[in-house]
Amino acid sequence: MTQTRPRGTVVESFGRRVVVVLDQNRRIDSKVRGRKLEVVVGDLVELEGSDATGEWLVVERLPRRNLFTRSNSRGNQESLAANLDQLGVVVAPLPACDLFIVDRYLAGASFAGIACVLIVNKCDLPRTTEDESALVAYRSADVPVLEVSARSGHGMDALRQLLTGRRTLLAGQSGVGKSTLFNELSGGAFRATRTLSTASQEGRHTTVSSAIVTCPWGELVDSPGVRDYAPPLVPLRDVQRGFTEIQAVSARCRFQDCLHSREPGCAVQSGVEAMQIDGRRYESYRRLLNLTRQLEERRGHHG
Repeated sequence: MTQTRPRGTVVESFGRRVVVVLDQNRRIDSKVRGRKLEVVVGDLVELEGSDATGEWLVVERLPRRNLFTRSNSRGNQESLAANLDQLGVVVAPLPACDLFIVDRYLAGASFAGIACVLIVNKCDLPRTTEDESALVAYRSADVPVLEVSARSGHGMDALRQLLTGRRTLLAGQSGVGKSTLFNELSGGAFRATRTLSTASQEGRHTTVSSAIVTCPWGELVDSPGVRDYAPPLVPLRDVQRGFTEIQAVSARCRFQDCLHSREPGCAVQSGVEAMQIDGRRYESYRRLLNLTRQLEERRGHHG
């Protein structure tokens, strides 16, 4: 009679070492067997081993619902988390928000079929005109926007309601208060926070591993803070899927394979000229189109 392998969820990852939670919240430290088996937080896996030896191995990864990834500088895909319900992109007035990176996060989630919410932290700080117009553009593109303050508590109940019953990865540039927000939402779960580096006003990286924390209302995924993000490579024609307002009018373009760059009869360019599509978002689309070309070329060179 074949013995059933224990099955559980990867809740913390340190490369080839992971923590797997089984039934009844039992946590097991494990190694990942072999170099070909890729495992990230959120993965459902099967284990082999015994309590007698204390040695456990992840031997199989079960099929994924989705996978949130990024492209590295060579154009190769790196996996960040699996089986997510939504991505929460955290922004703040300080440090100054790079809206083009925000758009890349939103595009990466869209490519993976993962829902998004934009979380504006430190909402009690003054915002620039650019920030305000950006929020208008995101709302027009049907991106849910929630304004909160992790320190004062403003909007936190509404945020918890939005996260309830879901596994949400919190992403964002360093210094936007992601770790503080994470701690507040999770009841102070084991993540240290630091203040901004006053010399550079850039955030310091505070998180050293990826982890899932289970809260009474849902699950939060924390991942190392990044100052840059590039979504996984998709065919050039599919880049528009990361920008719902652009994809919505693309069917009216003269050419079916229109990339909305310099083609005649482009409904997207007409929409930008008529101010029906936000000009900065359109510029962000064009930048991602160019970045995709560059990364495709690099990946070709590196095999």
